[in-house]
Amino acid sequence: MNIHEREIRDRHALAEEIALAAGKVAFDYFSKRETLVIETKGDPQDVVSIADREVENLIRDRVSQGFAEDGFLGEEYGLVGGSSGYTWVVDPIDGTSPFVSGMPNWCVSIAVVHDKVPVVGVIYVPCHDELYSASSGQGATLNGKPLSLDPKKTIRNALTGIGANHHVTPASVGKIVSDLLGAGGNFVRLGSGTLMLAYVAAGRLVGYYEPYMHAWDCLGGYCIVKEAGGWHLPFPAEGERLTRGAPVLAAGPGAIEDLQRIASIGAGDIAAA
Repeated sequence: MNIHEREIRDRHALAEEIALAAGKVAFDYFSKRETLVIETKGDPQDVVSIADREVENLIRDRVSQGFAEDGFLGEEYGLVGGSSGYTWVVDPIDGTSPFVSGMPNWCVSIAVVHDKVPVVGVIYVPCHDELYSASSGQGATLNGKPLSLDPKKTIRNALTGIGANHHVTPASVGKIVSDLLGAGGNFVRLGSGTLMLAYVAAGRLVGYYEPYMHAWDCLGGYCIVKEAGGWHLPFPAEGERLTRGAPVLAAGPGAIEDLQRIASIGAGDIAAA
C-alpha cells in the first residue's frame, strides 16, 4: 500500500465513524422534530434547522481533530481551505424537508475529494440504519455487503430518480419527466438527491438526474455509484467551483446512454441562483 492509498484508507475509516455518530445526533433531533425552529433559505421548500447546523459542526470538529490540514466544505457554513490536497464535502442532513415533515427520506453525506475526484463517499441513512460506503479502487458496500450493479436493468424495466429545486424552471423539469416517460421509463422523487444516488449504487434505482445540484449533495453518492460499477457526470470539484451548482447525472451500466440522451434534451433553463 502506497502513501496515497493509506491516506485515503484512513480518511475513509474516519468518514464512516463520523457518519454513524452524526446520524445518531441527527436521529435524536428527528425524534423531537416538533421542537425545532425551522428557517427558510432559497425558497419556502428550502429549509434548515438547528439540527443541520449542529450535525455539521460535529462533523467539522471530528475532521479537524483527525486531519487538521484538510479542507472542509459544508452546506451550512461554507468552504475552508486546507493544505493537504484533500477536501471534505459534507451535507449534514440531505432531505431537510422530509426530515422536518417526519418522513424517513433523509441522510448524512460525507465525501473526500482529491485532485478534483471524490475518493471517499459515505452516506448514512439513520431511519433505516443503512451505511453506504466506498473509496477509490476499493469497491462499494451497503452495511458491509459489496454492491455490484446489474447491466440488465434499464430505464424501461427499473425506476429512475428525478430531482428538482428552485434553481430549475418548472418547464424544464416537466420536459425531463415527459422525455423519460416517452422513452418507456418511470420516475420517483424522494426529496433527497443524495439518498437517490445511494439507491442508484444499490440498484434500487437505475439512475438519477437533477439539472442543478451542489457538491455536498452529490459527491459522496458519485463515489459510491462509481465503485459499484456505475457511471456519473463529472462535477467541477476544485477550489471555489466546489461551491457552485452543476448538472448531476448518475446511472447503472444499462441506463447510461438513455439518460445521457434525456439529460441533453432536458437540462436547460437553469434559473439564476
